[in-house]
Amino acid sequence: MATSHEDTPVEAQPRKPVIGLLGGVGSGKSTVAAELAALGCAVIDADAVGHEVLSEPEVKAELGRLWGEGVLTASGEVDREAVAKIVFDSPDALAALNALMHPLMRERMARRIAELSGDDACPAVVLDAALLLETDWHELCTTLVFVSAGGAARAERVARQRHWDRAELERREKSQKPLDIKRSAADHILDNSSSLSYLREQVRSVFHRIADATNCP
Repeated sequence: MATSHEDTPVEAQPRKPVIGLLGGVGSGKSTVAAELAALGCAVIDADAVGHEVLSEPEVKAELGRLWGEGVLTASGEVDREAVAKIVFDSPDALAALNALMHPLMRERMARRIAELSGDDACPAVVLDAALLLETDWHELCTTLVFVSAGGAARAERVARQRHWDRAELERREKSQKPLDIKRSAADHILDNSSSLSYLREQVRSVFHRIADATNCP
């Protein structure tokens, strides 16, 4: 379940639901985020936040210090492909990158959550982050939703959408918490093993339950 914000006094308790999405690679978290956006929710995409952080001068300078000017383009921007090659098979390099990026990403996401919590037109905030539990970003959320899908369906999805083979899917999943831990952490579970219309129906039901619980005195 979502962690109490009493343990994170630096970040204010949001005034509206903050829905964190959990699930395996290719489970359909982005689809669920899009459905929640259609219901008026504001979606914070951790990948997009990460790209923003990579553009910060201090981050570019630190990456250059760590791995040389080869990780920067001629225009001085971070060459994400070059960084990916460095951290691909190096746990130490990946740990160094995460230690630099993750606190800055959390700070930026917490600030956005605080801003959106004051927006009356936004009924809830959605945090779409693949490493929600691994980074403790789930502490920013008030409720967690697990998107369930079978291994075959997920493999077909990532092959079609991202051109990954089964080995790449398994490699990505090894860097994340096991699915049973993600599922047990969730307050709500969505089944994405059938049609989009069925998933949409579940999303609406869960969203209204979350909203009703928030509005209860």
